Amino acid sequence: MSKNSTEHPHEPPEDVEYPSMLRITSKPFEDHKESTLDRAERWEQGEEVPHVINFQDASRLQRILTPRRLELVRSLMDAPAESMRDLADRLDRDVRQVHDDLQILGEYRIVHFHEEDGAKKPHVPYDTVKIEVELTKSLGDASESPASA
Repeated sequence: MSKNSTEHPHEPPEDVEYPSMLRITSKPFEDHKESTLDRAERWEQGEEVPHVINFQDASRLQRILTPRRLELVRSLMDAPAESMRDLADRLDRDVRQVHDDLQILGEYRIVHFHEEDGAKKPHVPYDTVKIEVELTKSLGDASESPASA
């Protein structure tokens, strides 16, 4: 659970504990609220529960988690980067684009940063990132068939 420099020499030395899983979901607000309350109760009982980031709109999730950003997340899960430039070199991408992607992923707490010697070192502290998208029929579309659309 706790990842510090003695356990994992390539991990940023932090006292922050992260769960082993990050779940990124796309659920309606009510479903997400129930799930949050359930996780809080389980956490209070000492159970490890995943961090969850929910997007109420599946298309927004797709706009944030583009294939290039998912590649970036996977690379950081394999090994933290020494700097944004190091990550850009590793991915063979422009450093400005990687910086912009990291800023967005950081805002959503998917990527985290450890500052050391003036450098922001991006890392993903989770062993697993699980993405779940739930699509449901809109109430007004219940009687429509694909042929009549």
